[in-house]
Amino acid sequence: MTAETSQTLDRGLRVLKLLADTDHGLTVTELSNKLGVNRTVVYRLLATLEQHALVRRDLGGRARVGLGVLRLGRQVHPLVREAALPALRSLAEDIGATAHLTLVDGAEALAVAVVEPTWTDYHVAYRAGFRHPLDRGAAGKAILAARQAALTEPRCTLTHGELEAGASGAAAALIGVTGIEGSVGVVMLADAVPERVGPRVVDAAREVADALR
Repeated sequence: MTAETSQTLDRGLRVLKLLADTDHGLTVTELSNKLGVNRTVVYRLLATLEQHALVRRDLGGRARVGLGVLRLGRQVHPLVREAALPALRSLAEDIGATAHLTLVDGAEALAVAVVEPTWTDYHVAYRAGFRHPLDRGAAGKAILAARQAALTEPRCTLTHGELEAGASGAAAALIGVTGIEGSVGVVMLADAVPERVGPRVVDAAREVADALR
């Protein structure tokens, strides 16, 4: 049995998805053509979304995603963190290094979940909320590599001493998760990342991606 749905809500969500997929915004006419509805319906949808700051229109009349979407996005982090924690705990305990989930936040990499191993004598202190440029550190570089190569499978990126002297990092991007750009990785006090760490990080990235789909 097919569940009842709201046609208006469905159209509003489709508007947001269409706007999210373009950098230059869309006109009422363009949205009308893409949705297959008349311009009056589009005007009403945009007016409602504007009231909630989910859509804004520039001086040229093109509609774009509004800042209200960012406020909703912030609430996603706790849900993402909860889904990722089992895989991160397993990774940290297996490798004996601090494991983390990092998401893109503008031009920066933001650590949203961190798990430290319980059995090691020492490990790198790394905290949730830590930010760094995307082009520094394994977590950010793994994300950039996935962007540039349009990867269909995660690959491990290794770095040394880029964020903390004496620390090495390994990370693999989350692949195939709609609306989320991020990576899973570990950071350790070592001159080089042991060979077995790379495949284990890739497996953890797959686990987290599966949990988020």
